[in-house]
Amino acid sequence: MTAIDRRSLLAGAAATGALAASAKAAEPLATTLPDLKGKAILITGSSSGFGRAGAEHFARAGAKVFATMRNVPRAEAEELGKLARDEKLDLTVLELDVTDEDMVNRAVAEAERLTGRGLDVLVNNAGVGITGPVEVQDMAATRLAFDTNVFGYHRLARAVLPGMRARKSGQIFAISSQLGRVIAPFAGHYSATKFAVEAMFEQLAYEVAPHGIEVTIIQPGGYPTKVWVNRNAYSAALKERTPARYADGYPQVVSRMGTEDGSGRSADVMDVPRAIAAIIAMPAGTRPLRKPVSHGAIPQTAINEASAAAQRSMLGRSPMAAIVEGVLD
Repeated sequence: MTAIDRRSLLAGAAATGALAASAKAAEPLATTLPDLKGKAILITGSSSGFGRAGAEHFARAGAKVFATMRNVPRAEAEELGKLARDEKLDLTVLELDVTDEDMVNRAVAEAERLTGRGLDVLVNNAGVGITGPVEVQDMAATRLAFDTNVFGYHRLARAVLPGMRARKSGQIFAISSQLGRVIAPFAGHYSATKFAVEAMFEQLAYEVAPHGIEVTIIQPGGYPTKVWVNRNAYSAALKERTPARYADGYPQVVSRMGTEDGSGRSADVMDVPRAIAAIIAMPAGTRPLRKPVSHGAIPQTAINEASAAAQRSMLGRSPMAAIVEGVLD
């Protein structure tokens, strides 16, 4: 099958700088506000960090935003609602726990009802991190990490895709990490979950391209978000319940679990929402499969390039060649 570019395909279908100091430097990110009028966007994990910043940024760019978070009512939901009223933003807070499939389906259905059609954009952002050696990760920690970071993304994608396919358009973002391509010891199962996100959403990109839907995997470096607070709570609880027979092999590492503060990270959290908004504003068929976003080095560049080359080598002469080439283009 002859390869075709992604624009034609869609039209036809309707840790990190320290790990690699010599890695390619991040490209400057645009700071101008794009025009997102007419876009209906649902974003998960909107109580803080990339999710909160993204909800505000997309709404200020003119989008109709559904900012979702757990445990509503809560102070963060009230603050975001007040901001929307004060600035006259089209922003609605919805309760959504990504580990609860019924809640996911209800929230997406409500967003579609309020929009009057399927959603244009899903930003899968909610996630957790639990540090420590692999041996120390018990099944409770392992299930929470995968249920949130992997299965949660899958639940949301399944919920929005029927509406997107019906309209033959849509964009799905998956917030991964540099640690979805490179590995830092003692980071718990974080890399394992993000490696899974990278694989699942690249596969999804190939499968939904004929339906006019695009997928972009965002790969942030280290940013000073509230993830450190939540990570410390989960990691401290894990340390407390870990039997000595597992912890004794890593005394110095285990002693630090629950005490990380993310100090020294001064990158602008807005880098990620700005990158996402700029990609949303791009013409259909030109949006990238992956976008590294970092204040410094991007050590995963060589892996991204090697992965794309391997995909082309494996599938370049198969019936999937046109789709694969279109997505990777």
